[in-house]
Amino acid sequence: MVPEDGSSSVSSSPLQMFSLMSLSPGLGSPYPWPREMRSEERGLCLIHLLVACANHVAAGNIENANIALEYISHLASPDGDTMQRIAAYFTEALADRMLKSWPGLHKALNSTKIAYFDEEIIVQKLFFEYCPFLKLSYVITNQAILEAMEGEKVVHVIDLDSFEPAQWISLIQALSARPEGPPHLRITGVHEKKEVLDQMAHRLNEEAEKLDIPFQFNPVVSKLENLDVETLRVKTGEAVAISSVLQLHSLLAIDDYKKTPLLSKNPNTMHLQRVLHINPRTLGDFLEKDIVNTSSPDSASSSPISLTTSPKMASFLNALWSLSPKLVVVTEQESNHNALNLMDRIMEALNFYAALFDCLESTVPIASVERQKIEKMLYGKEIKNIVACEGLARKKRHEKLEKWIPRFELAGFAKVPLSYHVMLHARRLLQSYNYDGYKVKEENGCFLICWQDQPLFSVSAWRV
Repeated sequence: MVPEDGSSSVSSSPLQMFSLMSLSPGLGSPYPWPREMRSEERGLCLIHLLVACANHVAAGNIENANIALEYISHLASPDGDTMQRIAAYFTEALADRMLKSWPGLHKALNSTKIAYFDEEIIVQKLFFEYCPFLKLSYVITNQAILEAMEGEKVVHVIDLDSFEPAQWISLIQALSARPEGPPHLRITGVHEKKEVLDQMAHRLNEEAEKLDIPFQFNPVVSKLENLDVETLRVKTGEAVAISSVLQLHSLLAIDDYKKTPLLSKNPNTMHLQRVLHINPRTLGDFLEKDIVNTSSPDSASSSPISLTTSPKMASFLNALWSLSPKLVVVTEQESNHNALNLMDRIMEALNFYAALFDCLESTVPIASVERQKIEKMLYGKEIKNIVACEGLARKKRHEKLEKWIPRFELAGFAKVPLSYHVMLHARRLLQSYNYDGYKVKEENGCFLICWQDQPLFSVSAWRV
């Protein structure tokens, strides 16, 4: 921990040496310490280096940023301990942001990269399997739908990211056991790939037929940002429920590229003071939030909640409202990754992804191929989008519940408090899978899914 006088409890040579070093390639032996450092010392050193590098990138100081990246490369590793892994992905994102200042070079280096869609689906399913967040979201969503649809004879569920049939198989089973009998159920699945929806339709039709439930699946092949609500085919007399899991934040993307140059020429972009806590148990303890900011006026912490900057979000919520849904359940990341100020985003992302890397550390072996895939293909891609991209290309604009609540209220929705019965179902899931360290807590009628005491995802319910 950090003593009360504010001095670091780490008095070993690596940090002292780093604090005295001039980041200069002229040093005789610039990397004398990595082999001698303990894990927590190396973690602290990496944090100092990452923050220094990010400040250089934000200020447009390419030479110093390059030197900092060189130092980090001798400490970070995508298959090392948890801090080494997260440092590897943040440095990759910072380097990518720097390269974008030379568009020709950046395009040439990325010209042969191929994005395989099947891999994205595989890694989403791995995340579902190895971390409880999606399972908890699905259990909470389903139980809220069951309570809202009690007594309804025709139920239409709209899934805005239809890739995992397990959620709706569970709902079909629960509806088949209703004392008053199952309703006529229609599920509309939205996804950009037809083959994903075909697989979903096969699994759900098979389950409904087995349980003798009147069922229909309506596939809608579309990206969320291009979705036409007419294709959802909502009919008069249907009780409509809408499920959005980790999707809505992408609609916050706006063309703010000119306002936020990739490399600012202002050397005083941000002044950051940070108190670092040491605890080798989890990476989250390295990054405990004890930050004092004197942020720029456009930072997330000092600016008022921006609810009208995204026309796409406003029109989409209006379209949902026009469907008169009985229930809308929204799951989103509980972090502010949508600040204009780069350093604000980086510090928020470090805290958020530190906890996600910790979660994997607690459940998946360090050498697991599955763990590496989740970290590289899911966390790594999200970190790169948050750090390296601007404008419409920056889709990962996560915002906290405190911003989603007024946004939905301004769009004409009222909050539906999630019941204690829903909470019991979520907690039973954690117990049944032996998920130690995870918690679900209630806040203002909504649920926060936490790792240790840090909220990572929020689930809220709404009605017109």
